[in-house]
Amino acid sequence: MELESLSVPAINRFASLYLKQEAPVTDFFHYNLSAGTVYEERAADLQARTYQRGPLAACIEAYMKPFAFSEEVAASLEKLRDERSAVVIGGQQAGLLTGPLYTIYKIVSIIKLAQQQESELGIPVVPVFWIAGEDHDFLEVNHVYVERESSIEKLTYPERITGKKMVSDILYDKEHMKGWIKKVFANFGETDYTKQLLMHVCEEAEAASSVTEFFSRLVHSLFHRYGLLVIDSAFKPLRELEKPFFKQLIEQAEVITEAVHREQKVMAGLEFNQMIELSASAANLFLYENEERVLLEYDGETKRFSSKDGVIQYEKAELLNLLEREPEKFSNNVVTRPLMQEWLFPTLAFIAGPGEIAYWAELKAAFEQLDMKMPPIEARLNMTLVERGVVRSLEELHVPLDVAVREGIEAPKERFWHSVRDDHFHEMIEGVEQSLMAQYDELEKRAQNLHQETVPVILKNREFHLKQLAFLTRKTDEMIQRRHEVVLNKYEKLQNALRPLGSPQERIRNVYEYLNKYGPDFVHELMEFDFPFTGKHYLVKI
Repeated sequence: MELESLSVPAINRFASLYLKQEAPVTDFFHYNLSAGTVYEERAADLQARTYQRGPLAACIEAYMKPFAFSEEVAASLEKLRDERSAVVIGGQQAGLLTGPLYTIYKIVSIIKLAQQQESELGIPVVPVFWIAGEDHDFLEVNHVYVERESSIEKLTYPERITGKKMVSDILYDKEHMKGWIKKVFANFGETDYTKQLLMHVCEEAEAASSVTEFFSRLVHSLFHRYGLLVIDSAFKPLRELEKPFFKQLIEQAEVITEAVHREQKVMAGLEFNQMIELSASAANLFLYENEERVLLEYDGETKRFSSKDGVIQYEKAELLNLLEREPEKFSNNVVTRPLMQEWLFPTLAFIAGPGEIAYWAELKAAFEQLDMKMPPIEARLNMTLVERGVVRSLEELHVPLDVAVREGIEAPKERFWHSVRDDHFHEMIEGVEQSLMAQYDELEKRAQNLHQETVPVILKNREFHLKQLAFLTRKTDEMIQRRHEVVLNKYEKLQNALRPLGSPQERIRNVYEYLNKYGPDFVHELMEFDFPFTGKHYLVKI
């Protein structure tokens, strides 16, 4: 593998400015990454606070116990128990087969930054991946994309899941899951690595029972040698640790929402798009009732928490009593999850995607309301995997690699098509069409005056000729396309490789496609690179 870098704009204006650490964006955060001592400052701030490091480590150990434990994971748990320790943390939903590549890049970012800061600060720094298992939108995680011939297609897991059940509570039929996995791998193609890799993935699917556990097992199998700790936000023992802070969130529901709205108003004045949709009555908590997550609202006048439809209603005291009895019924939303994370973990840095950076900015006042600072927000590593065949094809077609990664292949393909298409023939057909339509207009006018009963026949005949001219145009193009099929397919393959479906590669492609092609050490070879956190986009040539 080889590593190169280039500048690629972030998906939103706010994130682009944040990567450059430019004002006024930096005003929405407590730490400025451009300060050379930012992590020394943050580590000192963490030492001024107390954390439940021992119970937290025990909770994570209990969650990871069913997995094939490693010495590195055991060492990370011991580090977490150390009163000097800090964590680098990030999270994602539990996608099938780990989801898009950006999930893998987020984990790589967590581990790399933890390694770098442990070396620089001289304190234990632990990589932690917090799975958003409490999320209930299964449609966001129930598929992978595969390439079939010259197109990218979505392969959706077929088992029907209804309601708003937490992903961690979605139990799948193991035979259905293994059948779907085999179908995915069949599209990846047979290689020297397929049999062993497929066997391993199916074994993990058999060993797990829920979607989140399956995800956790795969992540653990890929990254356990780096001491990565994995925890599901919906793990019931974790809820016991979170009870005191859930109590604070209930007590201060109204002021937390007001704090977010204040920050959003400031951002709107600077013409930044609002990322978090938040009603004035938002309580920023979900309640799990009958295996469905119900978003709570808070009425400041009646002092009651309720569902939007009013079916579920609690006095504040009743809700606090429920929290004491059944904390597993409570979960966070997009506002309170970062707050809970900061309360629970001694967070040296949070690894965020572009969208996350923008919505964290809306939370500064909410953190301050709870006497906390948001941690330094470090943008996750962005990468594009570039295979040798892709490089060769780009050179043959005279398309610069940086242009292909930033903009895709559609424009060069379109230029090539116009260079080989018989534009003069198209113009001749258009001329015939214009002349013919003019004559039909004359026929229709005369018929309207002399014999109106023939007008429908004229219109039908005109439509027939239009269709025939369109057919002639289409068939001519198809013949030219067949003549240049090899080159046009090459453009299509390049688009699928670098900007599939017009999106960054990391949002569509799956890591198991590359593990199947390049072997089980693919991720470990990626981990050998020293990735500076500069905001650059990395090209990994394989």
